[in-house]
Amino acid sequence: MKHFTRRAATALLVAGAASLASAQTKDLTIGVILPMSGSFAAHGKQIKHGIDLYMAGHGDTVAGRKIKLIVKDDTGIAPPVAKRHAQELLVNDKADILAGFSLTPNAFAAAPIATQGNVPMVVLNAATSSITEKSPNIVRVSMTLPQNAMPMARWAWDNGIKTAYTMVTDYGPGHDAEKQFQKTFQELGGKIVGSVRTPVNTPDYSPFLQRVLDAKPDAAFFFVPNGEDNVALAKGIKERGLEKAGVKAIATGDVTDEEELAAMGDAAMGMITSYHYSQAHDSPENKAFVAAYTKAYPKDRPNFMAAAGYDGMQMIYQALEKTKGDASAPAFMAAVKGMKWTSPRGPVQIDPETRDIIQNVYIRKVEKVDGVLQNVEFATYEAVKDPGKSGK
Repeated sequence: MKHFTRRAATALLVAGAASLASAQTKDLTIGVILPMSGSFAAHGKQIKHGIDLYMAGHGDTVAGRKIKLIVKDDTGIAPPVAKRHAQELLVNDKADILAGFSLTPNAFAAAPIATQGNVPMVVLNAATSSITEKSPNIVRVSMTLPQNAMPMARWAWDNGIKTAYTMVTDYGPGHDAEKQFQKTFQELGGKIVGSVRTPVNTPDYSPFLQRVLDAKPDAAFFFVPNGEDNVALAKGIKERGLEKAGVKAIATGDVTDEEELAAMGDAAMGMITSYHYSQAHDSPENKAFVAAYTKAYPKDRPNFMAAAGYDGMQMIYQALEKTKGDASAPAFMAAVKGMKWTSPRGPVQIDPETRDIIQNVYIRKVEKVDGVLQNVEFATYEAVKDPGKSGK
């Protein structure tokens, strides 16, 4: 009887190992949820470009598993659509990993699905600080707004700005940017003389900018999501004459995204921003990334979303190599915690406690380089964690 029990146990172990090996050699499906249409379609395009660029340079097989992408269009800020796509990808398409999530409301909607389905969820843009707290299976390779707003507040204070007015878009990332800038600036000794929140996709910022002018601050801190809002804001700032009135325009880098710089034109010149990626970042890794991107997509410019798509795939590949192809949530999440690599944006690391990215944040100024508007970096805050979680 004892011999039979041992043989049965051995047979079960062998069968289990064979089953695991089989699971780790079949195609690995990544379900990607992005806005491929609508007013945020540029987000989806850039992130997908970054994903495709990494795979073009590193192959479509990792740890013996062929990578299969299934892209679903969430159409923009549409939480029910994102949730439905996440459910369909897990139930119908048997996706091993969920990825994408350009917009905060959609990431919030999909988070419970990642928990219930026990699959990893890789956030490639959505920047509200609390997103990674919505599921233990979420890891983010993009940024948080507090992470970029804090260095801007520090730079402003260190460079003689004593009073500021904040103007942000009225949704999660804007609230985070506003809260962190105000907190850091006031702790350093600065004074917030007013604040206003603007609707998403407002075509006219004039009445809000007039409030800024009336308050007469040393600087105005802005956040708007990258896209058409950038152009409207930049032109509004120029038309309202903030610079002539002695109000310095400072912002997170969303406001001077490379995708929109040409349309913003000279209205963007001189704007000071804080961000984790610039096309003009001077490193061998970024020069190679920009060259490959320009060759593959000559009509577009690489921006922070393209870099996030690229880095997201790099992290996925490295995690799968570490787990020998095991994409289960426990193995994958254990593999990514603390992971380090050199990105086109600089050195990065996944915070093992928060599952957010630790990265350099650069202070940049919009200048013309060889006739092209660029975010030229001139100061660096190294290894910045998300202060929205660290309490800094």
